[in-house]
Amino acid sequence: MAGMTFAPFSVQQLKVLTWWCDNSPVKDKNGIIADGAIRSGKTVAMSLSYVFWAMESFDGMNFAMCGKTISSFRRNVLSFLPPMLEGRGYDADYRRSDNLLTISRNGRTNYFYVFGGRDESSQDLIQGMTLAGAFFDEVALMPESFVLQATARCSVTGSKFWFNCNPENPHHWFYEGWITLEKRIEKNIIYLHFTMEDNLSLSEETKARYRAMYAGAFYARFILGEWKVAEGLIYDMFSDKNIIAQPKAEELIGSAYISCDYGTLNPTVFLMWRKFHNKWLCVKEYYYNSRKTCVQKTDGEYADDLIEFISDISYQCVIVDPSAASFIAELMKRGIKVLKADNTVLDGIRSVAKRLQTGELLVTKDCINTIAEFGMYRWDDKAAEHGEDKPVKEDDHAMDAVRYFVSTILGRIVEGHRRF
Repeated sequence: MAGMTFAPFSVQQLKVLTWWCDNSPVKDKNGIIADGAIRSGKTVAMSLSYVFWAMESFDGMNFAMCGKTISSFRRNVLSFLPPMLEGRGYDADYRRSDNLLTISRNGRTNYFYVFGGRDESSQDLIQGMTLAGAFFDEVALMPESFVLQATARCSVTGSKFWFNCNPENPHHWFYEGWITLEKRIEKNIIYLHFTMEDNLSLSEETKARYRAMYAGAFYARFILGEWKVAEGLIYDMFSDKNIIAQPKAEELIGSAYISCDYGTLNPTVFLMWRKFHNKWLCVKEYYYNSRKTCVQKTDGEYADDLIEFISDISYQCVIVDPSAASFIAELMKRGIKVLKADNTVLDGIRSVAKRLQTGELLVTKDCINTIAEFGMYRWDDKAAEHGEDKPVKEDDHAMDAVRYFVSTILGRIVEGHRRF
């Protein structure tokens, strides 16, 4: 991280950095919550302050540092935290094999264990530990059971909790259990709200670029920092700007990708994707609905249809939902290059929405079923009442195929981690 530079801290970041200090009027609070917009400087201030507090208050103690996954925590926090600490006179040694960050300064040493709170089973990882503090990055993406287990481990006198997140549904367990005024008073917690204006390192151009990436509920959550219900159309940003006429063959660059949503009674969809003027274009679709035809096809017949669909087009791979095991086996038997899809639903929806909003994702006018589903794919209102973002499982077959392509291929191309 040589050459890393940061702008001065904002007023809101300074509140995070100093709330626990001896001269602070809120030093006796049990913890702090910082929520709000993306790129608002929450994580930098929170992680630094957490370590400063721990090293000032304890010696030889264990602490938890938690992300949705260990890899996301490494990316979001450990990518900058050790060099920033070393620049301030701390020794910071991260042992990847043990997921342990050991920090020393002025004769004191403390141990910061990194945990991933991906699902309900994650609570078992932290059970039995005795902690002097816990920091949760992206806490709204973690299950309540994991957070409750981790906070219950903080039994050392003077231990405190640190939470940061981007907003989700206002019926989310974390909002109702920690952020409402009643719960903040009950738990004796400080609450700070961040916007992109609180990150002094962002230029106006950069902030404008982020604002242009989101629409609807995602804009309210990630840009305005509001706890907003996801309701109505999921891809309400999809419009005529995302639909074009079939281009000339010479305008399509490189090999194709085919994404597939496989159904038995439900429709089976193949979508072909090509690079087009630095954007990604769905150039054609296959959409077979056995409920309408009253004729159900076998794996072999679908494989025949896929081979005809690809024709003589050079392709990189066929991306298939990993749950379609028999169809995958049939394709592999025929020598078709298969890549199992990343089927993370909400992250995938966010990625698709962002690329639709920026105009990076296009479809041709010929993809009539895909276009129709963009206009019908909706959030589940009943699930929203229970704090869950969940699409209605109808009119979603082309939408799943779109998501498989974006999550499985575009994410890895952008991040530089192509697997093929």
